[in-house]
Amino acid sequence: MKVLSLTQHINSQVRWPLHSVAQTQALEHQAQAALPANCLMQRAGLATAQLAMAIAPHARTVWIACGPGNNGGDGLDAAVHLHAWGKQTIVTWLGSEAKAPADAKQAWHRAKAAGVTFAEQPPQQFDLAIDALLGIGAQRAPEGLMAQWLSAIQASEEAVLYVDIPTGLLADTGKWLGSTQPHRAPVHTRAQRYTLSLLTLKPGLFTADGQDAAGQVWFNDLGVEPSPTPAAWMQQHGEAQSDRPHNSHKGSFGDVSVLGGATGMSGAAVLAGLAALHGGAGRVLLGLMDEAAHHAVTAAHPALMVRKPAGLNLKTSTVVCGCGGGDDIHALLHNVLSSSKKLVLDADALNAIARDTSLQTLLKKRSARQKPTVLTPHPLEAARLLNCSTKDVQQNRLHAAQLLADTFQCVVVLKGSGSIIASPHHTAVINGSGNALLSTAGTGDVLAGLIGAYIARHEDVFEAACRAVFAHGHMADAWPSFGPALDATSLAASVR
Repeated sequence: MKVLSLTQHINSQVRWPLHSVAQTQALEHQAQAALPANCLMQRAGLATAQLAMAIAPHARTVWIACGPGNNGGDGLDAAVHLHAWGKQTIVTWLGSEAKAPADAKQAWHRAKAAGVTFAEQPPQQFDLAIDALLGIGAQRAPEGLMAQWLSAIQASEEAVLYVDIPTGLLADTGKWLGSTQPHRAPVHTRAQRYTLSLLTLKPGLFTADGQDAAGQVWFNDLGVEPSPTPAAWMQQHGEAQSDRPHNSHKGSFGDVSVLGGATGMSGAAVLAGLAALHGGAGRVLLGLMDEAAHHAVTAAHPALMVRKPAGLNLKTSTVVCGCGGGDDIHALLHNVLSSSKKLVLDADALNAIARDTSLQTLLKKRSARQKPTVLTPHPLEAARLLNCSTKDVQQNRLHAAQLLADTFQCVVVLKGSGSIIASPHHTAVINGSGNALLSTAGTGDVLAGLIGAYIARHEDVFEAACRAVFAHGHMADAWPSFGPALDATSLAASVR
């Protein structure tokens, strides 16, 4: 965007660049040097006030909680406009004229001159709250009076607008400052949470705790051209699949071989197989380790070609390995890692590799042999592969995903809120589709099979993985609120 007044909802294009705190601060300093004094803050204040009126046009009383720094300055400038537009605007400010940064001090003077009402405590009733307490540079969790005000904002059943980022949320990682998560709003009011990200979009708004905290994200670049090298990309839309050409056959779309389903766990492999079949694979061969289940699976799902694991031709197909594999999958992995043309490793396959350094060596060698691999760990599996804790992974999901990708020289899909797709050769992508309906057993098996189908028919494995992850989440987003609940079986059946 190059027009100041154009604040955009971030679902309006396929991918958005995301910038780190360091990149954003460097861009801010560069812009301040090129613009008149206070210009950026005044632009931020106007953008905030405009969005406030767009999301709560009938609000009469607006409470703006302003911190002592420049985030508070943005709130002070927003107050000037809201007051001028006839709103009862009440500002609580934690700063002082003596200690405020230069731009924030000027914003305070403008607010005082405009006749904005300042108060020691928040109003008892308000129709809209604006959180301008702490911005992206915050290093310490809110405490004292700031924590009290923040608690009141988060507990409110009225609309809340966060300036740049919800106070206390780390912009790079989406984790909360401190050891405890702030009070969450009542469930029925969470749809009334909005964040206006200024100058750049930040990764933390879209992964870990960020999606729950930020609510609906809007963006205004304040008329400043961003850095051409983002820290990550935000994937908000999938690409429509073109119709298959008439002159095609099952061989045109690749074979997917699903290897897994140890004794008592054949269902996981079946889910992956169905997702691969419905996701566009030409043929799906199901290498079930539990031979006793072969007849029942064939009878229930005749479109899946059930085989013994030894009967699969790994050299010519895309292999999805690990779904329901149990400990017995370990014995098959040496051949899988050595032979598979394209490979998706999930679940028990990842756990086996994490325990065996010789398998890790084979995995790392695949890239040099031009044999692409996709890993699909959840945070605990990622932690085992990195020899760290789940907390370490979740503290910085972007870093963990990229470290896995670089270590094993493959594409990594780190599952969770804001799933991350990383590669040694691409800027990481945070996926924007999906919701908590996917938090049920078996949906990860569906994703593994879907990724297998997508990479079977696309040369660019990274892009294929991105599309598959989006499609998987989009099914949950489109799931009807009435009718049957989403479970892995119905999810696999709904793949198109």
